[in-house]
Amino acid sequence: MYRIKTLNKISSVGLARLDRERFQVGSDVENEDGVLVRSAPMHEYEFSSSLRAIARAGAGTNNIPVDRCSEHGIVVFNTPGANANAVKELVIAAMLVASRDILGGADWVQEQAHTPKVDVAAAVKKGKSAFAGPELYKKTLGVIGLGAIGALVCNIALDLGMDVYGYDPFLSVDAALRLDRHVHVVRDVNELYKKADYITAHIHFNEKTRGMIGPAAFAAMKPGVRLVNLARGGVVDDEALLSALDAGKVTAYVTDFPTNRLVENPHVVAMPHLGASTPESEQNCAVMAAEELRDYLENGNIQNSVNLPDVYLDRSGAQRLCVLHKNIPAMLASITALLSRDGVNVENLSNKSKGDYAYTLVDLGAKVEPAVLEDLRRLSNVIRVRVID
Repeated sequence: MYRIKTLNKISSVGLARLDRERFQVGSDVENEDGVLVRSAPMHEYEFSSSLRAIARAGAGTNNIPVDRCSEHGIVVFNTPGANANAVKELVIAAMLVASRDILGGADWVQEQAHTPKVDVAAAVKKGKSAFAGPELYKKTLGVIGLGAIGALVCNIALDLGMDVYGYDPFLSVDAALRLDRHVHVVRDVNELYKKADYITAHIHFNEKTRGMIGPAAFAAMKPGVRLVNLARGGVVDDEALLSALDAGKVTAYVTDFPTNRLVENPHVVAMPHLGASTPESEQNCAVMAAEELRDYLENGNIQNSVNLPDVYLDRSGAQRLCVLHKNIPAMLASITALLSRDGVNVENLSNKSKGDYAYTLVDLGAKVEPAVLEDLRRLSNVIRVRVID
């Protein structure tokens, strides 16, 4: 039986994908084989020797020590695209809020209603012009990051009658195929900055993207641009942003990542991290995370890992070996040589790499002797060997 520890409340729809005859699931599980997590911090988490995989029910993995996981042979999964529709819808709402001052207008109406002797209907006729703003129709939207969320945002913005520019230095073939052909994909983000009336960011937060939207970016933008950030707070340089707001270069900033400093600015609309906060999104993420974890533990297959390559093989043979190792020359030859020495036929094999790490799945025609497995584990640069019968 596999033991799965939950560090947050995980949707029951997702947990139902883990057969209780094969999986023990709960927050009190010990010596866990896998972890299901949403936002719980794991950087100080003590790995059990049995821990093989962590599945994050969401896209970002900033709460997980990915590098340390890789060193210990622990696969880290996320759920890209599972919350994409929820975020897409909130982006449209954020652009409308940035344009029309809907929130400010609604608050003002409440103030009138609670002011003695004020006729609200009459006050609205006189005061509504203070909250007017432009339409999205025929305006230009710039989308930074064209993954699952960015592609949906691009396509729905076209349906709203917007002209859309997209930028993604790591645009994959699959992502490109999701984009409507009318999206202008640019190679230089500055071209997007110069044209966009609205900009929305959908990129991962890491050291390369930290403060990506900073002084140089704001200098390249059109005056009066409206900026939406539902990605991560750190991709925007707050000090540069506040200066741009004060100077009128940026008209409004809508963010899902409030700070004390940001909320003091009258041109900032700050939401409490609502991007994926829908029941549908939470269910989709939980289902995807549970299925990734199950397939890896039961079959050794990897899909949507942030630290290891995607590797999938239909089961064949009498035994499957899962070998996580460093991505260096001749590793595959060393692995197969050991198996050949034992006279075991390799029925099927897949080997792929991602950065400094690689993963090899081997289906064998017969079970290998324990001594061969021990020799395999002792191979230089092999991090973890798992056997699935």
